[in-house]
Amino acid sequence: MAQQRRRQRIVAFIGLGANLSNPIARVKAAREALRTHPDLREIACSRLYRSAPLGPADQPDYINAVMAVETTLAPDALLHILQTVEADHGRARSGERWGPRTLDLDLLLYGRETIETDELQVPHPGIAGREFVLRPLLDIAPQLDIPGRGPIADLLRACPRLSSPLIPVDDDST
Repeated sequence: MAQQRRRQRIVAFIGLGANLSNPIARVKAAREALRTHPDLREIACSRLYRSAPLGPADQPDYINAVMAVETTLAPDALLHILQTVEADHGRARSGERWGPRTLDLDLLLYGRETIETDELQVPHPGIAGREFVLRPLLDIAPQLDIPGRGPIADLLRACPRLSSPLIPVDDDST
């Protein structure tokens, strides 16, 4: 499949998460796959965070991070790359919402664009209510203003906290 390209470079933010099969290693491997992709250039990556699952409670905690990349790919082509990396790391799409995952890659932001298609919504629809997305975003882009939602710091202050805290994870942990 030929990758659709834009004429200009754009900064996109990608959420990385996993809670199965050594999730720290999975998130790090996904970052490396994206970092070394010829159509992407890593700008920054947050530290890792451990968070309680958003969905069913009978699953392991998640490891989360956010990565900023520069690309000339169109948003749907970037989404396809994310889905390919997920599949390469054992992600099987069962249709279960918020269930356990070997890897979950979300296109959170694509420049200042608002995108609404059958396959892609940007900004990510849950971005403003998820501390495990907002905190890593704040780490790497503290001045970020999310289209239609506001400054990242304001969103984080207003974000509902889960019953268990978001915990920074030492990058050397396994």
